[in-house]
Amino acid sequence: MSIKACTSCKRISTRERCPVCNNPTSTNWSGLLIIIDPENSDIAKELHIELPGEYALRVR
Repeated sequence: MSIKACTSCKRISTRERCPVCNNPTSTNWSGLLIIIDPENSDIAKELHIELPGEYALRVR
C-alpha cells in the first residue's frame, strides 16, 4: 500500500482516486504539509486549502 497525492488538490491518501475531488492520484510527490485549522492558517489560505488534512507540496 503506497501513499499517493491527488494531482489536482494535492491531498494525500492511499486510494487510486482522491476522496475529496475524485481526480487521479500519483505516487510521484514530495513535501508534506499538515493543515489542522485552515481558517486560521496563512499557508492554507495562500495555497487555497479549505479542508484540514495532509497535503503534498509538489505532485507530478
